[in-house]
Amino acid sequence: MQLLTPRSVGENEVNELRETGELGATARTKIVLAAAFGPLIAGYALVAALFALVTALASISHFSVPGVLRAAGPGLLAAYQVPITITGSSLGVLPLLGTAVVGALVAGSASHAAARLHYREPGQAVNVVAPIAAAHALAGIAIALSLDSARVGAEPLPAFLVPGFVAGLCATAGLANRCGIIAAAREYLDPVALRGLRAGALGMAGLFAVGALVFTVGLAVSVGTAGTLFGTNAPGFGSGVGMLLLSIGYLPNAVVGTLSFVAGPGFSLGSVSLTPFSYRGGNVPGLPLLAGLPEHAAHWWPVLMLLPAAVGVLVGWSLRDSDEDPRARLRTVGIAGALVGFGCVLLGTLAGGRLGSGAFDPVAIPVGLLSVAAFGWIVVPGGLVAWFAGPRRAPAPAVVEEPEPEDEEPVDEAEEPEEPEDPEEPEEPGEPEESEEPEQDEDSEADEPLPTGENPEQPG
Repeated sequence: MQLLTPRSVGENEVNELRETGELGATARTKIVLAAAFGPLIAGYALVAALFALVTALASISHFSVPGVLRAAGPGLLAAYQVPITITGSSLGVLPLLGTAVVGALVAGSASHAAARLHYREPGQAVNVVAPIAAAHALAGIAIALSLDSARVGAEPLPAFLVPGFVAGLCATAGLANRCGIIAAAREYLDPVALRGLRAGALGMAGLFAVGALVFTVGLAVSVGTAGTLFGTNAPGFGSGVGMLLLSIGYLPNAVVGTLSFVAGPGFSLGSVSLTPFSYRGGNVPGLPLLAGLPEHAAHWWPVLMLLPAAVGVLVGWSLRDSDEDPRARLRTVGIAGALVGFGCVLLGTLAGGRLGSGAFDPVAIPVGLLSVAAFGWIVVPGGLVAWFAGPRRAPAPAVVEEPEPEDEEPVDEAEEPEEPEDPEEPEEPGEPEESEEPEQDEDSEADEPLPTGENPEQPG
């Protein structure tokens, strides 16, 4: 009778079903939709909260909930690096910190969804990445079409493509380890390439740290100028908070510009141009983040280029034991330099752009020169260190082939007296003796005395 008695499904059994991956289609759909729209909702709420905070604290602005909600839309597009147009002027220099926050939200949401769906294969990642990219692309074009182009606008095509690309890339990064994408890449990639990619990531982090260090020192030295800019351009507590948040948002952009300066190519901000070897002054925005910009050139600036060279030495030192062959180590350093060069192109492109149509436009970082310079700072010192600091392969033929003739020589000497050539030697002189025997018989027959009666010399 117990077999016919219905029983309820307990929580433990539900967990077992989830662990075995036996989720229904409805549950899977809910998980994917939450992963797709969750970062959008969270990002929009975060941008709206920041705008509401700044508007509420500012003394010269009027707080309006509908106005804050409308402004949060283009703010979210700016976080995805979509250029915004404000009263006809293009704003392409967008805060990289907002992009990093949105990317982290998307990556975390994708990883959580893959864990709930129990995805372990690389092919299963498409079931999460594709809906996330599609949702962000559709949300971007929807926001762009809903904006009042007379005041704030965005081009529909970039608003569709850029958020979808950024979301898809971040979602893939979040799923890479859980769905086995990294493990599959390790199987298909050469070990030299894998070591080069790891060293390239180390070099990119080192160069970014160098830019952050130089920027921090310059800002610390100019802390008085930063305080003056706060008091002049952002009077009051609310305006100061808004200026502080704006400076924090553009902090990664400033670090990338400093990295370009330390590496050699430099950067330009409107009429202001700055490199380790040249300087051209002019007006700059009253942003406290730019308080560290110098007012004149200094002869010791080229010394700062030793910092990226030190990063190259660090990369070469990390690869000194990667292979016994120095040429293989050089190839690894070359792969690391190529990855660093590509990363500098990406960061330089995102950090610069149009800044209205005034005296501060544009903010330009020469990404081509920056890429070549970063590649050189990694490859040249890193290659020298990897070549001379690592082990060297000994010449194999000289070590392996030397003992072989030594083992064969005594064998040949021992075999020489054992050759059966002596029995043949007496046979050779014996052959002419046999040939001479008939000659000796003829002579003996000629010397034999004839009978008396048969002797021709005696007369008969």
